[in-house]
Amino acid sequence: MQDLHRKAAEEHELAAKAHRTAAEHNEKGENEEGTWHSERALEYSDRAYKLAKEAHNKSGQIVSL
Repeated sequence: MQDLHRKAAEEHELAAKAHRTAAEHNEKGENEEGTWHSERALEYSDRAYKLAKEAHNKSGQIVSL
């Protein structure tokens, strides 16, 4: 389960980086590049959400001894 949380955090960081890069391109008027990075940010964010949700669901399945 910790591995899922770690992977979710990594995907979240990648999403943030892609989002910042998209913003930089858009500020420069490089809209095509900005759009490409925005799409990557959304993909990373979606994966982070799915991994976090999976980790949360699995944490509820842990049984105490």
